[in-house]
Amino acid sequence: MKKTPLLNSSISEVISKMGHNDTIAIGDCGLPIPDETRRIDLALIKGIPTFNDTLKAVLLEQEIEEIIIARETEKVSPEIFEIIKKEVGNVKITLISHEELKEELKNCKAVIRTGEQTPYANVILKSGVVF
Repeated sequence: MKKTPLLNSSISEVISKMGHNDTIAIGDCGLPIPDETRRIDLALIKGIPTFNDTLKAVLLEQEIEEIIIARETEKVSPEIFEIIKKEVGNVKITLISHEELKEELKNCKAVIRTGEQTPYANVILKSGVVF
């Protein structure tokens, strides 16, 4: 049995295969996921699971060195922006347009779809190293 708290085998598998600078995304239930990108669908009903709970769970397992967020998040959903900043701590934050973020999803190892319904509740996590 795993010792780390993350129980979702699909998320754990993707993270375990990631190298330095590889990316994984967490998104709200409306984020369009490219056909070529692996989808890990956690959405059950509206709001479950939340973006915040999912982000916290992923950060228990993954070392990150940078996050990418849409500029629109800070203006339209400042509470989500603050949650992200709080959870990632002193990690580099790169702001891009929402359209650019959607394009970047094609380069992600996977996109985790949550039940979140807050606009722009999306983040791309760039893998760091533990040494």
